[in-house]
Amino acid sequence: QVQLVESGGGSVQAGGSLRLSCAASGFTFSSACMTWFRQAPGKEREAVATISTGGTYIAYDDSVKGRFTISRDNAKNTLYLQMNSLKPDDTAIYYCAAALRQTYYSCRLGLGRDNYDYWGQGTQVTVSS
Repeated sequence: QVQLVESGGGSVQAGGSLRLSCAASGFTFSSACMTWFRQAPGKEREAVATISTGGTYIAYDDSVKGRFTISRDNAKNTLYLQMNSLKPDDTAIYYCAAALRQTYYSCRLGLGRDNYDYWGQGTQVTVSS
């Protein structure tokens, strides 16, 4: 049974930090292109950060560049998102997603949502001013 389980969300004040985790099971995590997405109320789901299977490709949306860090531990089948200097605009539900059929060159931040095979249920992040 495939599972992606996010954790680490919560409520913080602007300027604070959170670390999200995504525990994967039921598939070969080390072969998956992984991305953190987020969806704010009334907005479309958007990709925040992507990491390739071995971690050699990493990319961020401009809105989080310099504040968020994506990483993965293939030995623990876990994806992370360290979020610093949080802003109210970062308030959203954060999802991790896995794409299994991508090459190194197709695993990119702009990879369409239809290419992702598995999604987590999401974790709420709320940033107050």
